[in-house]
Amino acid sequence: MDSIVLNNQKLVHAVGQHVRRVSIFGSTGSVGVNTVELIASAQGKFQVEVLTANENAILLAEQARALNAGLVVITNEEHLEELRQLLADTDIEIAAGRQALIDAASIDVDWLMMAIVGAAGLAPTLAAIRTGTIIALANKETLVCGGDLVLAEAGTYGATLLPVDSEHNAIFQVLDFDQLDKVERLILTASGGPFLGLSLEQMRHVNRDQALAHPNWDMGAKISIDSATMMNKGLELIEAARLFPISESKIDILVHPQSIIHSMVEYADGSVLAQMGAPDMRTPISYCLGWPERHEFKADRLDLAKVASLTFLNPDPIRFPSLKLARDALKAGKSAPATLNAANEVAVREFLSGKISFLDIAAVVEETLNQATLCELGSIKDIFDCDEQGRDIARHVIDALT
Repeated sequence: MDSIVLNNQKLVHAVGQHVRRVSIFGSTGSVGVNTVELIASAQGKFQVEVLTANENAILLAEQARALNAGLVVITNEEHLEELRQLLADTDIEIAAGRQALIDAASIDVDWLMMAIVGAAGLAPTLAAIRTGTIIALANKETLVCGGDLVLAEAGTYGATLLPVDSEHNAIFQVLDFDQLDKVERLILTASGGPFLGLSLEQMRHVNRDQALAHPNWDMGAKISIDSATMMNKGLELIEAARLFPISESKIDILVHPQSIIHSMVEYADGSVLAQMGAPDMRTPISYCLGWPERHEFKADRLDLAKVASLTFLNPDPIRFPSLKLARDALKAGKSAPATLNAANEVAVREFLSGKISFLDIAAVVEETLNQATLCELGSIKDIFDCDEQGRDIARHVIDALT
């Protein structure tokens, strides 16, 4: 496989063990909570070495007790004392801060869930890659920003990257890596978010709570807003181009409101293979936990008779300009995807705070890309520098708007 890097020696070692040593980064977020639930239900199969959270000390402490974690890290140091008090009667090791997060990612384990949201996940992901472990990657921004440099690091250190996002996980399950020359299209499906049926004028007046109310998935605030703008799908387009050795021109997006078909692969003979399932993130997480075997868990099964019908629509580029912005950034290459992501993170934060409107999010990203000077990414440091440049420009754009 050319883009998803697999290290079979490490894999055989990990699967052959009776108990797999695992770490969960971002354990208090949506993906992290689901991962904790699956591991807790698989009694005796996993030993949890590390749990991390940004600032939710209460839930992190509860998870650490339930899973008997060896180390917990809270990134926001203001919550360190709270965490210490919550775990005072245990032997669980406690640390805080960005460097502690990176140090924890350097601990050798058999399997690591990387579910930190945003570019903040890049540094710990790189640290985990350098241990040569198996990484279930739920942080799409790492590949959006880092691209070939991150994949090169994975190849150098023999790390395994498994896609957790339901769309990329679906493609991973149905893509024939031995016949890539016979692939005509990858088709990423999108729910369309909560505003699929609204006019552009109606979208001018949507508020924070409306944008957070995703119709199918239970996600954190940032990802929910990205879904509402469809930037989430734009980022997934870029990630798909990194993960799979398929050109951008062969990756399409199709709106599928029921979120039953998670993605499809179309082949040269006209066959279209689709991975289907209920809109439940535990399914792709479970697949990554057990891969290359399948990890059984109890959940409601897909009932197609109950679903009754599946519908598909082409995305509207006028109401959802983020899709074009992401595709254009991918085509431009260099630092454009990192700038796109940085500007979007800043704009989403300011929308959630009430400073800008919903439609301003895409406008801020577009103007940031117009003003940014694209540069070659020759090193990991270049990625961080371009990310910071994009954030600075986006903040100035927002100040001009308000």
